[in-house]
Amino acid sequence: MHAPDRCPPAWRPQAWHPKDWRLTTAEILYRLPDHPAVLQTFIWQKLDLAPEFPELRRFLAFWRREIEGPLHSVRVATAGPDRPGRWRHAGHLLTFH
Repeated sequence: MHAPDRCPPAWRPQAWHPKDWRLTTAEILYRLPDHPAVLQTFIWQKLDLAPEFPELRRFLAFWRREIEGPLHSVRVATAGPDRPGRWRHAGHLLTFH
């Protein structure tokens, strides 16, 4: 494991995490088109701008427009930039209906 100040510049969190951009994970529950009583899970993860989440909103708009499975709920967890190789729990958990 590298010390943060010894990491190559591209690996340093400040080099690729603009301010307020965070690793965002969304747990998307949707109904199966042929079996509406059955819920299926889809996990989406990307860097996104908190708290507006434009990337997630764009993906959900695509989902509503192009995918047959109607959305049931979306749970969102975000975490700020951290040192490479270190784990931590998400800083926020939001649920959209």
